[in-house]
Parts: sequence; structure tokens; C-alpha cells
Amino acid sequence: MPATVYGIPNCDTVKKARTWLAEHGVDYAFHDYKKQGVDEVALRRWVDRLGWEVVLNRAGQTFRALPEGDKTDLDAEKAIAIMLAKPSAIKRPIFESAPEKDGVLLAGFKPDTYLAVLKP
Repeated sequence: MPATVYGIPNCDTVKKARTWLAEHGVDYAFHDYKKQGVDEVALRRWVDRLGWEVVLNRAGQTFRALPEGDKTDLDAEKAIAIMLAKPSAIKRPIFESAPEKDGVLLAGFKPDTYLAVLKP
């Protein structure tokens, strides 16, 4: 099973990651949050492994537009609820391979990190 890249197709960072993966011959499937939403089981897995602080994109426009009450007193459950309701609040892209075996899981895109971890 190929890896999965989760994100939004018009996001510049997602575009850069997808270009990098194609250039390095990394096989992956793309999961579009806008069309397919986000699976709660997958989201909880990411939060368990990376921490909600990494998975929640607090710098993005979606998070900044939330009412102040939604942005205060954050914890894992509150962050998960926000991300389920507004998948655009998830850090992009999320790269995941072999989740059933605790495979590679990356949030965001940095070419050096991808190169070091994926070694295509």
C-alpha cells in the first residue's frame, strides 16, 4: 500500500511536497480534506504520535478565524474537535505510510526532513 499525503490541493506547501515526492519517485495516494474530510481514527493516531500541538495549524487562516473561546484552553480533545469540524486547521501536508505498523508520519513539509526520513 502506498503512503498517503493528506491535505488541500491548492495549498502551496502541499504542492511543494507533492512535487518533491514525484521528483523522488515516492508512490503515494492523495487524500483531499476538502472533498473527503478527515477520518477521526487517523486524526487521533496523528495526535497520539505527534502531539496535538504539531497537528493543529494555529498559524493558519482557519484557526485564526475561530471565535476566541474556541482558541483558549486548548487540549487534545478540543484540538481534535476543531480539526474534525474544520480540516483546514490541520497542519499540511500530513504524510503517512504503513499506519498499521507505526510507519513514517510527518507533519508539514521540509525537503531535508523528507530526504532524511524517506531516503528515496
